Amino acid sequence: MQSDVAVSVQSDATAAAVSASSHGRRRVFHALWHGRSLRAQLLIVFAIIDLIAILVAGGVIILRARTQIRIEMAASMRLAEFLVGDAAHLAQQQVSAEEFLAALPAQLRSIRHVRIVVTDAAGVPVAVPPPGGLRSEGREPVPRWFTALVSPAIETHEVAVMVNGARIGEVEIVGEPADETAEVWENVLALGAVALVLNAAMIGILYFLFGRVLDPLTVLAGGLADLEHQTYSVRLPRPHAPELAAIAERFNALALALEEARGENVRLNRRLISAQDDERRRTALELHDEVGPCLFGLKANASTIAGAAAGLPATAQRSIAEPARDILAIIDHLQVINRSMLDRLRPMALGHVPLADIIGEMVRERARGQPQTAFAFAPAKNLGPSYGDSIDLTVYRCIQESLTNVVRHAQAKHVTVDLAEARDGGGLALTVRDDGRGLGPGVVPGFGIRGMQERVVGLGGAFAIDSSPEGGTSVRIAIPFNAAADEADGRTS
Repeated sequence: MQSDVAVSVQSDATAAAVSASSHGRRRVFHALWHGRSLRAQLLIVFAIIDLIAILVAGGVIILRARTQIRIEMAASMRLAEFLVGDAAHLAQQQVSAEEFLAALPAQLRSIRHVRIVVTDAAGVPVAVPPPGGLRSEGREPVPRWFTALVSPAIETHEVAVMVNGARIGEVEIVGEPADETAEVWENVLALGAVALVLNAAMIGILYFLFGRVLDPLTVLAGGLADLEHQTYSVRLPRPHAPELAAIAERFNALALALEEARGENVRLNRRLISAQDDERRRTALELHDEVGPCLFGLKANASTIAGAAAGLPATAQRSIAEPARDILAIIDHLQVINRSMLDRLRPMALGHVPLADIIGEMVRERARGQPQTAFAFAPAKNLGPSYGDSIDLTVYRCIQESLTNVVRHAQAKHVTVDLAEARDGGGLALTVRDDGRGLGPGVVPGFGIRGMQERVVGLGGAFAIDSSPEGGTSVRIAIPFNAAADEADGRTS
């Protein structure tokens, strides 16, 4: 049993080690490849192909060099043998054997790639010329590894020197590939230098060309980021490459379709908000003009009944006065509910009193209810009296909800409400700022904030909240003036 447990633990440890190793390899591969830009990946692929080509070319050069040196050495050896025989044939009738052997090394020193050793009949060496024949001076030394790669095995040929049928000496021809190897090494160095310069120039050109080719993809990424941030007016320039041009055209068509769809949605939302506001206004008017007077009439009649019951006998007075007081209390409660409903549906002063005055009164009312907080309203001088029911009501509701959130959650000491027309004259800019504790991390917006945002976005505006525990909260709203025009269009359509 213990052995089974040990085997299981060992297998688990082995599996964990293999998994960790595999994960490490994936991380290294990701860092070396997937973490690179497309331009870098293309250059890496080119560099790998270039390296493979260099290795293949190097192998071909080495094989060709070995063959060339072997052929050159064989030719030099054959030439040396021929010259030895020919020199012996020509000189045997003119000079003595000793003079011929002494002069033979000097005659053969012009042969390249071989070393000549002349011995007499007794095996005593005659004068030996410098090895390798005529060799170039001042050459760079050849590395041993290159010599081992290209140099063939050294051959040695022994040629007997015969004069008048008698053997007067011997010529030893030893192959000397060093000079030929040095030539090949110099050629390799020259080719390597040229290849290095050409490859560096090619990589630089490819880096520039890849950048030019991939620039449209960078522009496309920026355009997609704009679409992500709902900037549908973005358009991409048409690249020269047909494939990238097709992508840019499809992107522009998509952006145009999204822009048109967004415009249509904005118009529909504005009409919906306008219809909702019209319905609220009609309901508020009915509550004000119908329910309000009815409640007032009921209250007057109940007061009359209660007053008339005062002259009746005590028993009848109690049976009538108490129900009358209950009716008056119910009517008072209904009147409070009616005023609250009117205020929630639509402030009756909207459209009749300047917007700045209505907001100023709301801010002063909140200041009276929260004396520990300083409220300030700063309307701009260019603020108009009204901007249409939808815009006025949206501004009013946003300020109302923002002040309610400040009172409930912010624990602020100072609250400022700024309302002005935008600098370009195209809409209203509203900012409600407090120095409270701000929104905590991960706080989900409530129904009030979502309602403000839906109304503002529905009118084609922008809604943003900036909050930090140290700096409080700022609600920034921008509403375009064309919302009023769309509202009018929606009512006439």
